[in-house]
Amino acid sequence: QVQLVESGGGLVQPGGSLRLSCAASGSIFSINAMGWYRQAPGKERELVAVITSGGTTNYADSVKGRFAISRDNAKNTVYLQMNSLSPEDAAVYYCNAEIVSTEDYYGMYYWGKGTLVTVSS
Repeated sequence: QVQLVESGGGLVQPGGSLRLSCAASGSIFSINAMGWYRQAPGKERELVAVITSGGTTNYADSVKGRFAISRDNAKNTVYLQMNSLSPEDAAVYYCNAEIVSTEDYYGMYYWGKGTLVTVSS
């Protein structure tokens, strides 16, 4: 069994910052790409940022220059530093990772349950 657990969401004022964390646990052999997605009410889930096992990053245009994704491979954890938040960033943020488990040594994509980010004054 593999689990992804997000943390760090909450209420922040416009212009503020939050740092999300997502820890992977369980029968993990290796982790390839890790990423963050978000889904606002009435909208489709969209990619926010992704980071490969080698540290290459990619961002949605809407967050470039404001958000930064990073990972700690020793802790099987990915982070999302979010700065200059606006109400348009409010959404449920989901962690996603391609993980090879020790159960079958087959890579699969896993999702966390999400963490809510609210941006409001």
